[in-house]
Amino acid sequence: MLIETTRFGQVDIDGSKIITLPGGMLGFPKHRRFALVQTASDPVFFWLQSVDDPALAFVVCDPLVFVPDYSVPIRADDVEALGLEDLSDCQVLVVVNKVDGALTANLLGPLVVGAHSLIGKQLVLSDKRYGTRHKLMRTEALQAVSKTA
Repeated sequence: MLIETTRFGQVDIDGSKIITLPGGMLGFPKHRRFALVQTASDPVFFWLQSVDDPALAFVVCDPLVFVPDYSVPIRADDVEALGLEDLSDCQVLVVVNKVDGALTANLLGPLVVGAHSLIGKQLVLSDKRYGTRHKLMRTEALQAVSKTA
């Protein structure tokens, strides 16, 4: 399936791997269908691209790469709504932003996606250990990594 993007032009995605967010993303409740776009051969960061809006995309990553003890409490009603067989049947992603020369992650607003159902939900956590701008790395470090790859 071909989708239009403002960053990459037309992108061919597997239509069976579209992630559905029934409640949308925070601030974007009407955008419900997304695809994970991989732009590197061994990526840490992905683009969560809206299937229906070429201009809407978020950089996301697996938070465990940067915060090994990160955990997301998932309520029983969310387990059912996401179509999870068990808690190991989900992928957690966080939105990444560039702030003051660093890449930061919103650890208070993780996106939980059922690995088999591909139904997702953005949660809002109240865990005081986490923040909305958790520093992942300086952008200079990212540029150095991409030059060696």
